[in-house]
Amino acid sequence: MKITEVKVSTLSYPEGSAVADATMAPKKSKGYTFVHILTDEGITGLGIGKSAPGIKEIVENIFAPILIGEDPNNIEKLWDLMYWAIRSFGRKGVAFQAISSADISLWDLKAKSLNLPLYKLLGAYSDAVPIYGSGGWTNYTSEQLVREMTDYVDRGIPRVKMKVGKDFGKSEKEDLHRLELVRKAVGDDIEIFVDANWGYYPKQAIMMAKQFENFNIGWFEEPTTAEDISGLSEIRHSISMPLATGELEYSKYGFKDLLYNGGCDIAQPDVGNVGGITEWLKVAHLAHAFNIQIAPHAHQLVHLHLGCATPNLKVIEYMNTSLEIDRIFFNEFPQQKGGVWKPFHDKPGLGLELNPKAVEKWSI
Repeated sequence: MKITEVKVSTLSYPEGSAVADATMAPKKSKGYTFVHILTDEGITGLGIGKSAPGIKEIVENIFAPILIGEDPNNIEKLWDLMYWAIRSFGRKGVAFQAISSADISLWDLKAKSLNLPLYKLLGAYSDAVPIYGSGGWTNYTSEQLVREMTDYVDRGIPRVKMKVGKDFGKSEKEDLHRLELVRKAVGDDIEIFVDANWGYYPKQAIMMAKQFENFNIGWFEEPTTAEDISGLSEIRHSISMPLATGELEYSKYGFKDLLYNGGCDIAQPDVGNVGGITEWLKVAHLAHAFNIQIAPHAHQLVHLHLGCATPNLKVIEYMNTSLEIDRIFFNEFPQQKGGVWKPFHDKPGLGLELNPKAVEKWSI
């Protein structure tokens, strides 16, 4: 089997709900970049990537000439070729997101060629994963925040995550008030995670964590910037709750530094950032060697499969904002039940197909 063509398409849905966090202004438009890898045997891989500008250009102009004519089964070789092709400008950010998109497509293609669901190809550890309902955006009113959190609970999901660090960490009292409202609304039996999205300074994060303890918090996510590994380590060793981070870390080398320097209790690699499935699996195994659990960030339809192949998985993020576009862009996808999510067991690869009407309407 040989790769004959590499195509890139982008779908953007501009009518979604506007969301914001501690360090991100309200953002309404949502979408994905899709990498389609075609072969001479009529099998096509579907890679689901970020919608960041530049991914399309990198895949089409740099990766396509490398991939065309190659055997798509040689994924390690192809990953290495793409990595060295962006050596001078792409150690993090958009170029790595481009690798991620192409790599996911290669794995989807390989699983389809073997007529296996992706999680089976990877070596299943389980056929289901626990999930948590994620959201609680800082631009939500108190009523919207409570409504979203209780809606997740009403759907049988026993874990929820909300945002803190509002206004770049300048609204500490409001953070605590909103958290108090959520705890009262969901009750004592529901696990709550908080996510600061880099909004606090290290000493500030330590002080806030001590107050979060009053609400029995399951983890404190991204309390400070990802570049400050020493600050993350200081926070981690000063608080009682687990520290989770890693969604904006790139490659196994970035996670090596994070883990070696004690920067987290829970690692959160994002398959759309870290270098695709190939690199994500290496990060998961590296974390396992440090006796650290994995709770991947976003990209939930891919992480559903990866989670089923990961013995040190803690939980999968499940986001209303992703569901909003997934329902529009895909013909169908698995549905969670009672806080547990299973991939399709009878569909090869990721088990996903784009909705032709959505492609026609929302392509950019």
